Amino acid sequence: METIFIVLLVLLLLVSVITLGVALKVMGAKNNTDWMAMKYKMENVMTEIARIEAAVKQEMVTNRQETGDNTQRIRAELAASLKNFGELITQTMSSASTVQKDSFHALLNKQSEQNNAIAFRLDQMRETLEKKMAEMQTGNERKLDEMRATVDEKLQKTLEARLGESFKLVSERLEAVHKGLGDMQQLATGVGDLKRVLTNVKSRGVLGEYQLESILEQILTIDQYGRNVKTKEGSNALVEFAIKLPGRGDKDKVVWLPVDSKFPKEDFEALMDAYDQAIPDLVEEIRKNFIKGIRKCALDISSKYIDPPNTTDFAILFLPFESLYAEVLRTPGLFESIQREYKIIITGPTTLSALLNSLQMGFRTLAIEKRSGEVWQLLGAVKTEFGNFGGILEKTQKKLQEASNVIEQAGVRSRAIEKKLRAVQELPKDDAVALLGKQNPLNLEQGDEGEEG
Repeated sequence: METIFIVLLVLLLLVSVITLGVALKVMGAKNNTDWMAMKYKMENVMTEIARIEAAVKQEMVTNRQETGDNTQRIRAELAASLKNFGELITQTMSSASTVQKDSFHALLNKQSEQNNAIAFRLDQMRETLEKKMAEMQTGNERKLDEMRATVDEKLQKTLEARLGESFKLVSERLEAVHKGLGDMQQLATGVGDLKRVLTNVKSRGVLGEYQLESILEQILTIDQYGRNVKTKEGSNALVEFAIKLPGRGDKDKVVWLPVDSKFPKEDFEALMDAYDQAIPDLVEEIRKNFIKGIRKCALDISSKYIDPPNTTDFAILFLPFESLYAEVLRTPGLFESIQREYKIIITGPTTLSALLNSLQMGFRTLAIEKRSGEVWQLLGAVKTEFGNFGGILEKTQKKLQEASNVIEQAGVRSRAIEKKLRAVQELPKDDAVALLGKQNPLNLEQGDEGEEG
């Protein structure tokens, strides 16, 4: 750093000299005397620069010596400080190690004591648990033996009963199977008869009518529907069945819901055969005939039996087989168009049962509404009788309390008499009987002898 400072100082002086020389050349020297004077000054400047340089060098040497001395002294002090610090750290660590070792030994001793105490407690707990477990095991084994004996006994009885029932059931089933085998020929004959029935138009109608009547009998009561009812004024057409609905204004007036069964067997069987052949054109052609048949049935019911307000503004077309009803639903728009154009609801056995159940719930609601006044009167009478019954109970309770008080007083008197008779010497039984026989009408032995006599 000092060398750089000296170099900069010399450069500054050189720049000053050069600048002075250039200025003299520019201005021009008036005479040689001025130039000589200037030269003399420059030499003095150079001499001064040399002197300054020597002084600076001497100063730098002095500074280097002082810096070296200071550095050596600082190193010595630093080494001494580091040595003292190291000794202090060593001493501190030794003390801390001693304290930590003592604490660790104390902790180990305490931990050992705790471990011993825990081990002792665990031994006690283990002994207690083993004892309890042994007792529980003994008790459980005893109870299991009792339960096993009970279960075996009940199981034996149950098995005997079940086996007896099973053998009886098997015997009955075998007898039924034997009887059924004997009836197979009759069944085959019945199937042939059924086929002949289904090929006859009137017989098919009777079959659908029987099935419809069976559903109505299972769900509705006999007074909730009619058979062969004339629902349309001015017409002699009789609908197979009609459900009785209450009138809106007059509750005694009956509004009929016509229900008629139809079975277009030929069209349906032809459609099923076309499905089996898997010929789309044939299926579509026969489906059209099937749709025409269903529409014709709906038109027939609508024109013959619907007559508001004597009937509802719609009627029910019953199809006796679910497959036939499913085919109607499979045809797009057929169910909705018939309902919209002819006011006819097409049902199968399942849907008709659901519809009749809904109507039955409505009938029950109406019956409850009609009988609600009677129910309230009955509840009022029950309330009155219950109040009378409460009074009778209170009187009975009083009588029972009086009887209890009398019995309690008799007990008190009996104990008082016994207390007074403690000092009296008892007589032998025979003497007592001889003395009190005639005066003790409650003596059972005397009574028995009297009965024997």
